[in-house]
Amino acid sequence: MPALAAAAWGLTVLLVLPPGSHKPGEIKEAEYRHLVLVLDVSRSMEVADAGPGGKQKRAERAADLIQSFFERVQAERYKTTVIAVASEAKPVVLDTTDREVVRNVLTELPMRHAFKAGETNMFAGIEEAVKVAKPWPPGSAVLMVVTDGDTVPTTGMPKMPASIGNNVVMVGVGNPTVGTALGGHNTRQDVSTLRQVATRLNGTYHDGNEKQLTTALISQLDEKAKPKGGDKWTAREYALLCVGSGAAACALLPALLTLLGTGWEPGRRPGFDRRTR
Repeated sequence: MPALAAAAWGLTVLLVLPPGSHKPGEIKEAEYRHLVLVLDVSRSMEVADAGPGGKQKRAERAADLIQSFFERVQAERYKTTVIAVASEAKPVVLDTTDREVVRNVLTELPMRHAFKAGETNMFAGIEEAVKVAKPWPPGSAVLMVVTDGDTVPTTGMPKMPASIGNNVVMVGVGNPTVGTALGGHNTRQDVSTLRQVATRLNGTYHDGNEKQLTTALISQLDEKAKPKGGDKWTAREYALLCVGSGAAACALLPALLTLLGTGWEPGRRPGFDRRTR
């Protein structure tokens, strides 16, 4: 009988497979998503012309935008890498699940002092992000670049690995219209350059100076970073299906036979006379 065969096969597979862990809240390694944060920590990020009131430091506004991202996704499913960039790029945190560590990096750590003076080399930060993300599964990562775009090289665009693909967002901070004198030049958010970089990376540009990341944008980024193999069925799922369907079929068999079985009943029919044969 097929039902008994399916149930027997399923039970055999479950008996042979190693036991799985089912701790509450536990996340399997294959289910994690990755956020690679390339954070501009140059001197211009200390200018206070950001936020809805235009009185927030650009670095503070950047921290608010990133925290808003975590508040609207399943943050426990993300491993975060923070790469600080100024005249060069330096990894600060690699693949951590501790949001408090990330918050401390964004709000308390004076990373600007770890770099030599010079123009911001944003592409160095993107190149470092590519190196970090290259070993990860395809489509499992989000690259978020947060910067004022004060100085961005015109050449040297790195190619995104399969783990990131086109799941890239360039977030601009700082006043995009009125500049502030700093170090002999006028610094402001360079919208046209950031939008161009986002286009070259097949990503999205968002002006975060006054507005938070939109829910639609966050949902799109979060969905793209969902591991492609996370929903695939394994032998365990197929075995459970066979056990359940096979056992259900066997349990319903008597009722099905009663409803759909033959109408023949044993015994002599009324009026049947053997001698008339």
